[in-house]
Amino acid sequence: MGVEVDVKEQGPAGQESAPLARVGEALADFCERYFPDAFVFALCAVIIVFLGGLALGEKPLKLVQVFGEGFWVLIPFTMQMALIIIGGFVVASSPPIARLIAWLAGVPKTPRGAVAFVALLAMLTSLISWGLSLIFTGLLVREVVRRVPRIDYRAIGAAAYLGLGAVWALGLSSSAALLQNTKGSIPPALLPITGVIPLTQTIFLWQSLVLAAILIGVSVAVAYFSCPSPEKAKTAEDMGITFEPLEVTAEAPKTPADRLESSPVLSVVIAILMIAYIIFLFVQKGALAATDLNTFNFIFLTAGLLLHWRPGAFLKAVGKSVPATAGVLIQFPFYAGIFGLIAKTAINPFLADLFVRLTSHGTYPILVGIYSAVLGLFVPSGGGKWVVEAPYVMAAANTLHVHLGWVVQIYNAAEALPNLVNPFWMLPLMGILNCRARDLAGYSILQLLFHIPVVLFLCWLLAKTLPYLPPSGF
Repeated sequence: MGVEVDVKEQGPAGQESAPLARVGEALADFCERYFPDAFVFALCAVIIVFLGGLALGEKPLKLVQVFGEGFWVLIPFTMQMALIIIGGFVVASSPPIARLIAWLAGVPKTPRGAVAFVALLAMLTSLISWGLSLIFTGLLVREVVRRVPRIDYRAIGAAAYLGLGAVWALGLSSSAALLQNTKGSIPPALLPITGVIPLTQTIFLWQSLVLAAILIGVSVAVAYFSCPSPEKAKTAEDMGITFEPLEVTAEAPKTPADRLESSPVLSVVIAILMIAYIIFLFVQKGALAATDLNTFNFIFLTAGLLLHWRPGAFLKAVGKSVPATAGVLIQFPFYAGIFGLIAKTAINPFLADLFVRLTSHGTYPILVGIYSAVLGLFVPSGGGKWVVEAPYVMAAANTLHVHLGWVVQIYNAAEALPNLVNPFWMLPLMGILNCRARDLAGYSILQLLFHIPVVLFLCWLLAKTLPYLPPSGF
């Protein structure tokens, strides 16, 4: 049966989608030659923003100063992002989830079906956690390419990245929505402008759910029809990449120390303590109000501890996850420096003034979407960038009477767009797939060409269905 399907993909039915597949192949080939690695991209961004500050009349010494001072300001946030990756990896690599991944890898039977299947799972899991999405689908790709012959490794790798490039910020790990949901997390100067915005007015709006569903449908369709035919595919083997099956067994303990590390007693006791705290937190604050980045990481580490069952297995999983955090740990300070260059110089008021002057009630959703996407090329941080944007973006929304919660969702949908170009958030996935940003970028850029008009149109259209609510809860 599998052979028959493969033959059909190469036949006349497959030829109908050849133009889109050829575009994907051409973009992938171009990016393999010219797309820079993530760190090079970060360094170029520093130079561009620095030159922008000079063009606006800032003195070089001040730009140097704010860059250096900003370098370390996002260290706590960097740690949170690293822990999201670690928590996602620990959960996704646990024996129960590894068995689930192995089973799921047997579902698709053809290259095109496998790419669409991975794309769908990448986006669905990203609505729970972007860290889980990257790791889960990365490990799924490793299993799928072992089972499905002649699958294009670049296409399926880019499909695994779609959670970060499409809908993650519309889900439960949305940094901006979680920040606005918690009064203590909102900067004091921002609170009077935005107020506290509950999750029911951001990620749980029916308009937001419709936006996410449409983006998922579009993304899966593009992934399916752009997948190269088997004879034109560039496989993992062609790229010199091979993978072993996921390990789900553990060695028998040999020493007293090994037995202590292999005993589930400590893991269970500590997990019960952690679960008790989570319950206490939810009862005290309410589940939605208590859901912030720290709580999210706490839940995933608790789940990882239970799923691995033994301290030694949990620690080994953490050790395997650390290489995937390397890019975040070393590059985030440079992006924090860019944050300082924008927030503490003439660049910030220039952008704010330009944005307000160009905006009207009708064009606001489109312009804020474009602005958020462009700024995301230079500051790829959902939460950190929101703190920079929110003061003037939300002030304009108040003036124009635009629903504040929907502004957050416009930001969230648009914020994901530059992820399809900026290789920063590809880093954890690249570590798992043993590939480079240029290997994924071609098919990611192809997705971007479809996402831009869809996101901007829906953000504009759905804004018309929501009334303005003044800031509250402060």
